[in-house]
Amino acid sequence: MQENHTYETVKALLASNDAEKLHEGLEVIRQAIARKGVQEARQCFELLTELFYIDTLDNPELAPILNEAISLVVGFGEWVIPHLISKLDEGDIKAQMAIGQALGRIGADAIQPLLEAYRVSKNIGQKTFILYALGKIKSPKIVVAAEIVLEAASSTDCEMLDTATRAIGKLAESMAPADLPPEIRQGLIDQLYANLSEINPVVRSKAVRSLGKLARFGFMNEAERQKLKSVCESLLGEDKDFDWDRAYIVRYQAQEALQYL
Repeated sequence: MQENHTYETVKALLASNDAEKLHEGLEVIRQAIARKGVQEARQCFELLTELFYIDTLDNPELAPILNEAISLVVGFGEWVIPHLISKLDEGDIKAQMAIGQALGRIGADAIQPLLEAYRVSKNIGQKTFILYALGKIKSPKIVVAAEIVLEAASSTDCEMLDTATRAIGKLAESMAPADLPPEIRQGLIDQLYANLSEINPVVRSKAVRSLGKLARFGFMNEAERQKLKSVCESLLGEDKDFDWDRAYIVRYQAQEALQYL
């Protein structure tokens, strides 16, 4: 880097809580990458990931800074994938979500490393955020993750159950129906219906949402679509029993799903 923009200077800028100084630090890294490539700025990777701990609820003005940092990390290339995955077990939900977004933006190259990490991990929190990251990837190659997501959608752990139930719908946005094995497709549908019986209304709402996405993106035949239509009407109290789901978020998602049926 240029003499007046040493590593220590960048470190000081990125340690600030001031948006202008943070942006200045990010700009120095961006210029270094443009001038000499990612190797020149590689030492700044850890500094950038420290910004993943920004709390955008307490400091909404720093949301663009966080997004900038994620974009720069993604720009470093494939070598960051294992380093990001290893950080998913550090227990700070803000950072874990930012890492998940970064891995999602990296895309298809992150799929196999994420699946391998999921298979070997003993950390339920890390596995949950691996599922979250997989759901962020926009590539038809994500179909290879469907079986693991299906398995996780029956978890007894509340967070994993919630994340996997949502991830089914996220995968549906990117997978091609013809690429999904019939037994996995049926398993996804059956598991989502099973999750409609969960006590937790958030899980129920995500089950309805994911069912709606399966219908929307061509993973259901006509009979399955009609069944889902009836279920949604029941959740809304629009059938003959008038016995709607008591949770507004479930009814909201049922109403959303109906527009695709």
